[in-house]
Amino acid sequence: MTFKIFLTGGSGYVGGSVLHTIARAHPEYEISVLLRRVPEAFSSTYPDVKIIKGNYDDFSTIAAGAEAANLVIHNGDSDHEGSLNAIITGLLRRSDAGYLIHLSGSGIVADGNDGRYHGKLNPKIWSDLTSLEEIRSLPADTLHQNTETIIHNAIRDYPGKINIAIMCPPDIYGKGKGLVKTHSVFVPMLVQGIKALGGKVFFYGEGTNTRSWVSMDDLMVLYLKVVQASASGDVAGYFNNSGYFFAGTQEHSHLDIVTVTGKILHQQGVVSDPKPIQISLEELDACVTIPGYEDMKVGRYLFASNSRTRAERSGKLFGYKGQSPGLLESLEAEILASI
Repeated sequence: MTFKIFLTGGSGYVGGSVLHTIARAHPEYEISVLLRRVPEAFSSTYPDVKIIKGNYDDFSTIAAGAEAANLVIHNGDSDHEGSLNAIITGLLRRSDAGYLIHLSGSGIVADGNDGRYHGKLNPKIWSDLTSLEEIRSLPADTLHQNTETIIHNAIRDYPGKINIAIMCPPDIYGKGKGLVKTHSVFVPMLVQGIKALGGKVFFYGEGTNTRSWVSMDDLMVLYLKVVQASASGDVAGYFNNSGYFFAGTQEHSHLDIVTVTGKILHQQGVVSDPKPIQISLEELDACVTIPGYEDMKVGRYLFASNSRTRAERSGKLFGYKGQSPGLLESLEAEILASI
């Protein structure tokens, strides 16, 4: 019987990469993709992928797509409750247990709201093997906690009827494999912040705040393993109470990142002084904003917080570790694409 996949967010940075990876690795899978707008080259690039027109608010469309699939891979807006509820509703209509791979993110454990560690190293490191109870008990207003709670409740309430894995990657670097969004937001926003500060290569506090990172290529190795586990029915190792995956392969302090960034921007004539300098909290808050998220203090989250995670589950399952060049070695390409 043909293994059927329903994928959302197929034009996004992660979702487009997941689609491309699966379509190339497993042409025998039958793939349907929810798209609000169809990229120009989509049908010629993926002639065997079925397009379902719709958006995350189309409950009945999403539920029907989930019901018809063995596996749903949900990407895009990690906090959109309606689309997640539609997927769960559709999977529960199936006569056999369906699978869901949901994209969350390590922002759930970031300490951006904890002023004690702005610009400082937080010694706390989160594990996808030993920290799950602590993650599940985080406050309800924690980033991504709303949808992760829905998932945990579904696992608890419908045993044997639905199998779910949460993918929780850290910051991602490297060119995406999809057709539309091919770059992450961190480096472009860092360059934007530097320009907004008049060419100051900046850090806040001590600059020792540290975040985990993963390349897109390495993240796709992990995704493909979990997809293949669903196709083979390996519930015990990869889903439900065992289905939480951090993906980081390395970590770097903000000061390490901007030290390399400053040198590259100086070589490109973007800044006159490559040396990072300390800025005030007011400057940090003003240097970058995202429309609709003005209250989030994006600068603090991206450039002054810690988010340190360890991908211990996948390491134990199949020896997952980074194979790509590291972030610092890859920064030049990321920066050149941003300027």
